[in-house]
Amino acid sequence: MKSQNDFFAIGIGEILWDLFPEGKMLGGAPTNFAFHIHQMNVKGVIISAVGMDPLGNEILKIIEEKHLVNLIQTNGNPTGTVSVSLDGTGIPNYIIHEKVAWDFVDTTGETLKSAKEANAICFGTLAQRSPLTKNTIQKILQTASKETLKVFDINIRQHFYNRETIDSSLRLANILKINDEELILLSEILDLQGAEYELTDQIMDIYQLDYLALTKGSQGSWLFSQHDSSYIQTPKVRVADTVGAGDSFTAAMVAGFLHDLSFEDVHQLAVDVSAFVCTKEGATPVLPKDLVSSLIK
Repeated sequence: MKSQNDFFAIGIGEILWDLFPEGKMLGGAPTNFAFHIHQMNVKGVIISAVGMDPLGNEILKIIEEKHLVNLIQTNGNPTGTVSVSLDGTGIPNYIIHEKVAWDFVDTTGETLKSAKEANAICFGTLAQRSPLTKNTIQKILQTASKETLKVFDINIRQHFYNRETIDSSLRLANILKINDEELILLSEILDLQGAEYELTDQIMDIYQLDYLALTKGSQGSWLFSQHDSSYIQTPKVRVADTVGAGDSFTAAMVAGFLHDLSFEDVHQLAVDVSAFVCTKEGATPVLPKDLVSSLIK
């Protein structure tokens, strides 16, 4: 088993405060990814931006305390925030505020250097709502080596997506993480028809993806490769909220691939980690050591 120093994975895009009725928690899908994978024997790297304000300073302090690699820029825009409310089953609803710091992530020599060396890069659609950040994300993906795992965790939110961004992102990725609701929407965007398994096959074939992960909430999840498939039922747990569960699934999947776990073990790890995250409030709880023991030297 390799040590954490042997691998590093980038989460690039939004970093923000999720503003719950009871208080704020650090979030943003790429940030959650980096936090979780850092707990799984892979060095987590965050490329994003915060404002020169108290909320931004607080984020930078947390990143330092968590020993994550900080490639976070600062600019004159406010630090990102999202107003979050939960329904009766713990499912979040979001109001994502615009013209914030992570809408203005620039390309730098340091970010391009990290891209060339990264073992994995995780990105989504939300941060690509801004032309500048979209250009930075796509340049980083184009700079990465062919061996890098490029994970498009699509994370469709509100109206912050379009066909061109989704198509270009899929062409730069070799792994797609998507949920069942997003699969329906993506199929409509790409003018695809068929049963669920036919849709996933078509998407993998069109974009020559190595892997596709489909999560279906309480109805289980699928992991597909070009030659294998795995279905696992969702464990029955007491749900506190589902914030960050999908991001933790993605992080565990990538960590499993990097540590050369079997295809089935990669999927099981992702399911177990995301189920645990659902039992805790917020997106980035501390993971029990026994949960990720297969990744610890």
